[in-house]
Amino acid sequence: MLASKPHAQLEVVERDIPVAQLAGEEVIKVLACGVCHSDLHVADGDFGGPYPIVLGHEVVGEHPELGRVLLYAPWGCGRAECRQCSAGLEMICPNGREAGVVSDGGYSQYMKVPRREYLLPIGDMDPATTAPLACGGLTAFRAVKRALPHLLRPGSRAVVIGAGGLGQFAIQFLKALADVELTVVDTSAEKLTVAAELGADVTCNSNELHGKYDAVIDFVGADATLAAAAAAIDRQGIIVVVGLWGGRIPFGVGAVPSETVLTTSIWGSLEDLRELLDFARGHKLQHSIQTLPLYQAQEAHDLLRSGKIKGRAVLIAN
Repeated sequence: MLASKPHAQLEVVERDIPVAQLAGEEVIKVLACGVCHSDLHVADGDFGGPYPIVLGHEVVGEHPELGRVLLYAPWGCGRAECRQCSAGLEMICPNGREAGVVSDGGYSQYMKVPRREYLLPIGDMDPATTAPLACGGLTAFRAVKRALPHLLRPGSRAVVIGAGGLGQFAIQFLKALADVELTVVDTSAEKLTVAAELGADVTCNSNELHGKYDAVIDFVGADATLAAAAAAIDRQGIIVVVGLWGGRIPFGVGAVPSETVLTTSIWGSLEDLRELLDFARGHKLQHSIQTLPLYQAQEAHDLLRSGKIKGRAVLIAN
């Protein structure tokens, strides 16, 4: 399924099965590929191309030797002089080439991967439910890990803004990893019901937040949600911004409570993904998926844009 240019409808194209040509390259048969809000940004040209491109970065595939594998999709440059790659933080490498964003991704029956280390065996885990861990789960997992040092006190208070796919993961991570009173904010009554079922102690709209909180994770990132986060955070608390809505708030001494930490969190490292897979094997993660055949990728995008996907859409390759 090809995006030929920004804002174009995804189209079916026939290509030869890719062949490993460079040292270390691998080819996998795609079994399932999650559909992410970031895919919409790529389809709209928000990240600048290149085009044409095959989208998709939440990929479970079949490898001839490793069996079923989960793909780590943010591929760094790998150069010794790259500070981010040397620290294992390939997702923020300035010269990275992420699958489905810069390089062809998983909206396909086969895809090429630059190194075997990006393929993590998943054994008998279900491909469709595992695929969203590669971005939705991983992004939420890293954001929660960033907040945990501020939630060490028993009875700490945290807020998750946005109870969509990522927020639903974050609820489960927070309740498993911290002794926390968790409030979840969303404008959708249906999503707040799901949040309560997943363990949220309080569900509400942003104007109903009460008191001060030690951590706020914002999976929306709009002006309004950032303003709500800044108003709710306690002194020495942390606001972790994940959402891509491009919001802004004033920041400086007096603009937010004293010694507030304001940070972004981007995707996750390869080590984070290994930790997440171990977590998923030991905890029964609940997340709703809606499967569609690969050729209905455009329909999946349309449903996601309209807010009609409760959790995660997952494309199943034939």
